[in-house]
Amino acid sequence: MNIKKVLLKYKMAVEDNLCDNLALLGDKTTLRDACEYALMNGGKRFRPAIVMMVSEALGKKSDVKHVALGVEFLHTASLIADDLPCMDDDDERRDLPSTHKVYGEAIALLASYALIAAGYRAICYNTEALRGTVLDADANRICFAALENVTRNTGIIGATGGQFLDICPPGRDLDSVKDVIYKKTVTLFEVSFVLGWLFGGGNLDLLDTVKRAAYHFGMAFQIKDDIDDIRQDIENKKVLNYAVLLGEEAARMAFRDEIEALRSTMNELNIYSDDFRAIIDAI
Repeated sequence: MNIKKVLLKYKMAVEDNLCDNLALLGDKTTLRDACEYALMNGGKRFRPAIVMMVSEALGKKSDVKHVALGVEFLHTASLIADDLPCMDDDDERRDLPSTHKVYGEAIALLASYALIAAGYRAICYNTEALRGTVLDADANRICFAALENVTRNTGIIGATGGQFLDICPPGRDLDSVKDVIYKKTVTLFEVSFVLGWLFGGGNLDLLDTVKRAAYHFGMAFQIKDDIDDIRQDIENKKVLNYAVLLGEEAARMAFRDEIEALRSTMNELNIYSDDFRAIIDAI
């Protein structure tokens, strides 16, 4: 199956969903315009696609469109913050001016806050959508599990902590690099897998296995990215790169181990669908 066709299908669904639900961000103001600008300036929509793919692999027992959007809100909020002058100081995002270059730093910061809140609100919307479905009886448990996972993965021991490590690098040993990868990359993939599993009707008792699948996916994803960036990162003296630290061949071996573990775990969960197979093969 062609990876571009797979992702395009989900990308179109996410963007249609975004257009239909922008009004949920509030009345039209400069702040909402900034949120809309950041949300609609491209991107693969990879993370919300994973939410939908997990749900479809489970038989799509309910609609996961709100939590899929919620993941995109959270991811976009992190990109706005990462680009700020006080963080990575990037003037462009996806070949367009960063949000703070268009709307100013104050509005960009508020847009990040607003999208984080919208991400949490999406969980409430999707919980309400479970009422009257086969998942109604578990709706409260699903909501609590979702909130626990999102708060942990976006907070100081998750993505926020990962950005801290990015601007205040820890040691240069393998454990430090793995910690950065986990917090910067794995966490939002875990949110995507877990929300797709929870709202897609997966067995709540298997959440630890779902998190394990997300871990292997995120680690493989970032190690591959580090291998691709090895020459650039060596030139820029960036040491928090798996391939720079261990060498390219050792990084490739670690990547293959993560992919093998990922396939095994997804088969264990019975969600290794054709769409996931296409994405993992492409990685």
